[in-house]
Amino acid sequence: MENFELKYYNELSKNFKSKKHVLAEIINLKAIMNLPKGTEHFVSDIHGEFEMFLHILKTASGVIRRKIDEEFGRSLTVDERASLACLIYYPQEKMNQIDKTDDWYRITLYRLTRVASCVSAKYTRSKVRKMLPKNFDYIMDELLNCDSTSINKEKYYSEIIDNIISLNLAGDFFIEICSLIQNLAIDHLHIVGDIFDRGPRADIIMDYLKDVRGLDIEWGNHDILWIGAGLGDPGCILSVLVDCFKYNNLELLEDGYNINLLPVYNLVSKHYLSSPNDSYTTNYNNDELASLLKAVSILRYKVEDNYRRKYKSFNMEDQTVLDKINFENKTWNGYAMNDCDFPTVDHEDTSKLTKCEEEVLEKLIHSFVSSRKLQKHVKFLLDKGSIYLCYNGNLMFHGCIPLDENGEFLPVKFGDKEYKGKAYMDYCDDMVRRAYKSKDPDDAAFIWQLWCGNKSPVFGKDKMTTFERIYINDHKAHKEVKQHYFNMQDCESVCDMIFDEFGLDKKRAHIINGHIPVKHAKGESPIKANGKMIVIDGGMSKPYQKVTGIAGYTLTYHSYGMVIASHQAFLGKDAMVESNKDVLSAKYVVSRYNDRITVKDTDNGKNIQSLVDDLTNLYKLYNDGIIKDSE
Repeated sequence: MENFELKYYNELSKNFKSKKHVLAEIINLKAIMNLPKGTEHFVSDIHGEFEMFLHILKTASGVIRRKIDEEFGRSLTVDERASLACLIYYPQEKMNQIDKTDDWYRITLYRLTRVASCVSAKYTRSKVRKMLPKNFDYIMDELLNCDSTSINKEKYYSEIIDNIISLNLAGDFFIEICSLIQNLAIDHLHIVGDIFDRGPRADIIMDYLKDVRGLDIEWGNHDILWIGAGLGDPGCILSVLVDCFKYNNLELLEDGYNINLLPVYNLVSKHYLSSPNDSYTTNYNNDELASLLKAVSILRYKVEDNYRRKYKSFNMEDQTVLDKINFENKTWNGYAMNDCDFPTVDHEDTSKLTKCEEEVLEKLIHSFVSSRKLQKHVKFLLDKGSIYLCYNGNLMFHGCIPLDENGEFLPVKFGDKEYKGKAYMDYCDDMVRRAYKSKDPDDAAFIWQLWCGNKSPVFGKDKMTTFERIYINDHKAHKEVKQHYFNMQDCESVCDMIFDEFGLDKKRAHIINGHIPVKHAKGESPIKANGKMIVIDGGMSKPYQKVTGIAGYTLTYHSYGMVIASHQAFLGKDAMVESNKDVLSAKYVVSRYNDRITVKDTDNGKNIQSLVDDLTNLYKLYNDGIIKDSE
């Protein structure tokens, strides 16, 4: 045995100081590996819709209702089971509706305990204990593991319940046990991109995610945009403001992140009060916001045109916009424009910032970089996030892996180096982390390129035609060509090539994607390539729901297989509590396994097996006297 190996086992022996201790841990670990795998929950394209998102998590996309049906399918009516489910989702609100008696408390507490026992059954008692609320940890542990039908403990069990009721603790206890059920129903949460944009309060979602026990995030293009804004990149900051002014999300900026918008208001008052803003009026904003949107958009076009010229490796020089305007003829690249009144644009040097714009941009950068809450959220995105993730044999990423027209990995060049496939995804991930560490403006500009560039795996189009859509009525100018990957999502051979590239089992692996909404209303399916690819962007964002016909997809992966759930529009917490209805509308089985998947079949199982192997070797070293047994 090499010296470094012996050193490792000597360190390991400090935690397992005797042969008996080693054997006990091996027995424990081998038992854990035979437990059913925990339920994984996949969500994408939340786009700031915090109420809908939180409701989906509370319901675990139908997992909790399924557990209730398993436990009480023969003893409770459909309405009674729906009411119990609603109580678990919204305990305080539901209890406020009910005329509560001691008998109701006693019966309901018994039912909640059974549901909690059911969802905790696949975990070790030690793991469940760590999740119990401190105020009721002992009591809950007893109730979850007590056989109430046993003649020896029937009175013991009843006494616990009677005391909870008589001491007026039932309401608090209900809230805690319902929260425990919600937490136990999801073992690991995957956010497959786009927490931000459109919806009102992405910051509330981020605050919630910080307390989630098992979590990973695959960055979407809007998450990348906010990372860049948090790092002070001007292009990213202005694009964030454009989105917020377009969808009337001032609350997110001002209340959520304490961003000072006064400089933008001053810019408008000086230059844009009399400038036409009809092109910037949306279904979500008003006249004031339209003027703010116009002023910020023109500043954004200037900054982006300068980026396109400065960073040659982005391959975006031909996408400059302001220099293509013919102000005399009111045309852009030969197309007639509906508005050509740009008060802050120098017709001779279109991308030159005015002194006022420079001051506004400087203050905006300071405001974003100084926002403590935003900086915490950006760090959290870096800590928990990545461009892609392989987890339990599945590959998750938000947008695409760039392919050429033949379905081969597209070589992408930056500087003197060329990347493709997994190497390119790794390079993009490394560059985001590099920008966060270096705070170098040139590194941050790479993040802007990921937001809207034709090489970006999270954007996945040849260009962003925001300017054309606003100023040109001819739809020919609006065209954005999707990356070849999106035309090949139904191709099994492409999926297999990607699985090979990332070292995954082609027979069982899945690609789990977001980004492009599935048009459910037109019969499009989220399940592609004979089940090898699953696209779970179904339109949680309200502006997309007219296109998709639903309000989102979620995916659950439990010990029996994978199931997709489609959701209806969320009508609000009060409506849900009043009607006992859920937003779950349909389920689709992606895959079902004959043999139940256990912990040993997961990534964690591989880590546990590795530790078992090491402990087995440690036991031999104890036996051979190479390491001394403390006993």
